Amino acid sequence: MTRTEIPQILDGTHPTAPRTVALAHQALIFASGLAISVETIPGLPVWADRVLLQFELVVLLVFTAEYVTRVVCAERPLRYIFSFWGMVDLLSCLPLLAFVSPELAAVRVLRLLRLVRLLKLLHTNAALKRLELALHSIRGELAVFAVLACVVIYIAGVGIYIFEHDAQPEAFSSIPISLWWAIVSFTTVGYGDIYPITAAGRVFTAALLFVGLGVIAVPTALISSALIRSDLSATRDKTLHDDIEREVRKELGPVKRKPTRR
Repeated sequence: MTRTEIPQILDGTHPTAPRTVALAHQALIFASGLAISVETIPGLPVWADRVLLQFELVVLLVFTAEYVTRVVCAERPLRYIFSFWGMVDLLSCLPLLAFVSPELAAVRVLRLLRLVRLLKLLHTNAALKRLELALHSIRGELAVFAVLACVVIYIAGVGIYIFEHDAQPEAFSSIPISLWWAIVSFTTVGYGDIYPITAAGRVFTAALLFVGLGVIAVPTALISSALIRSDLSATRDKTLHDDIEREVRKELGPVKRKPTRR
């Protein structure tokens, strides 16, 4: 086993090694997330608190050992450390500081960092990798629509402030408050905490809702199209690989066949 094969075994992507280590790692992450929820149950017995604390320490030690192993086995350690998944692995280990130094136990943000490890369940997910490739292929289009959405939301916030401020000075007291209404309306959530009452404001809201549906629908269609292209590309590559492997076996068949004696 080479050093570069160890991360593949941890991720379950090694071509020959079983996925036992990766499945056990994912089960540990899932159990850790379940333990975080159980800890919040009021009235837990003392022995349960002790077991959960010991389990948390074991999980943190395992994740710390995994992080160190990935850093040592990475071809470019610094590139892994500052990558997205490298930061996720590091943040998953930081709550160990609460056990090392009692003074840091009061820093509740360290306990919240335990939730980051749930993202590790997505690290080796094949569907997530296809989604990542699809988003990368349309990153330019998504950036354009993100800027467009921000501009439309700002215009909507300013517009509703102009139409509704005089009629509802408490509800639409400023443009930042109006931006909250614009975001809620733009995403068609509609909490109903603030809403227009004037005729002009309602007409403006109706127009905004149609624009919001259009701007949200276009990126959805782009992502769906990119996912379809990604699936077709993966299927085509697999079919091509299988055809090449079949042809190679056919060509090597006579070579591997033993000569017959006469």
